[in-house]
Amino acid sequence: MKRWLRTATIALLATLGCALLPETEARAQAPAAQPAVEVHRYRSTKSLVRGGLMQRRDSLRTRTDSLAKVQMLTDLDSMFVADFAADSAALAALRTDIDSLGRPLPGAAKGLRRRGGFMSDSMSLSKVCWISAALPGYGQVYNKQYWKLPVLYGTLGTGLALFIHENNRYRPLKREYEALTDISNVRSPKLDALQTEMIRSNTRRQVYLGVTIASYIYFLGDAAVNYSTNDVSNVKKATTLACIFPGAGQIYNKSYWKVPFVVGGFASMIYCIDWNNRGYQRFKKAYNLRASWDKANEAYQKDPEHNPQPPAHSTDEFGGRYQASFLRNLRNNYRRNRDLCIIITGALYVLQIVDAHVDAHLKDYDISDDLSMNLEPMVDYAYVPAAGGNRPVFGFNLGIKF
Repeated sequence: MKRWLRTATIALLATLGCALLPETEARAQAPAAQPAVEVHRYRSTKSLVRGGLMQRRDSLRTRTDSLAKVQMLTDLDSMFVADFAADSAALAALRTDIDSLGRPLPGAAKGLRRRGGFMSDSMSLSKVCWISAALPGYGQVYNKQYWKLPVLYGTLGTGLALFIHENNRYRPLKREYEALTDISNVRSPKLDALQTEMIRSNTRRQVYLGVTIASYIYFLGDAAVNYSTNDVSNVKKATTLACIFPGAGQIYNKSYWKVPFVVGGFASMIYCIDWNNRGYQRFKKAYNLRASWDKANEAYQKDPEHNPQPPAHSTDEFGGRYQASFLRNLRNNYRRNRDLCIIITGALYVLQIVDAHVDAHLKDYDISDDLSMNLEPMVDYAYVPAAGGNRPVFGFNLGIKF
């Protein structure tokens, strides 16, 4: 029995060896380039181990590819350098203000504008206007409108010379009038004639001053309107013109119907300021004369021997009919109204600047048919339990599309 089991075992092992022999020979005859994969082995029921061999990189092929890439980048760089040099040479050939070495020619250097200098091409509109305000005519020089300079300096110089001449005539008349009214403000033929001459001289003086200021402001606005060195929006031009002169921004925006309101408002405010200021000066002088007379009269009443007797009544224009407190109240009222008109004028100035700025923005604002507002009456019925039925309800429907 034991011998039979031994013989069967040997026969089984021989059969298995013959079955595995072809696979071993095929593996031995495989090419060396293909990786040899080991037989999967199970160490346990939960872990699986795989093994294998990786191919090594061909270092010679990698070096060849790197050299090709470097050569391609070198060729591209040379091509770009050649194109840039050709373009620079063509641009230099077209320019007539520099030589072959890039230096400015003597005759062409005068026509060039330096960037960042006093005549820079990149100078902003606000800077040009500020310099023109300090140096009248700079805006026309910057815009190369030299023919306007004689007109500017002619009107400005003539108006200023006439104003100075008339002012030299007005000041002595005013001093003489002030000296007479400080003593007594009672009307007399001499005082009336002096006041009439002083008013005429002052009117001419104001006209000459107005011409001078108008010519100065006009050429400031002309420099802003004709500014075209940089791409300046209409919004900035309209705002700048409104700052230079009230109403100019509305004219630039072609909103002509607003100009009478702006100009009329400023004219009214200026008249109110002048009227209240004249009333303030008038009652101020009357109050000073009445207060001086009250003080002198009080001193004379206390010590008649050492103080001179004052006139029978005050020398103010009202002849002592009003008390000093009443004249002081009138003086303060006129001063308060004058200051209030000045504040309103400043607010009106700011308002017209804002209006010009917003109006210039809205010129390019697109309003399509989808932007609309509809207001219509509404009639509806609502159930009212207390009334035991439906009752009509009236109202409005507001519809907005945006």
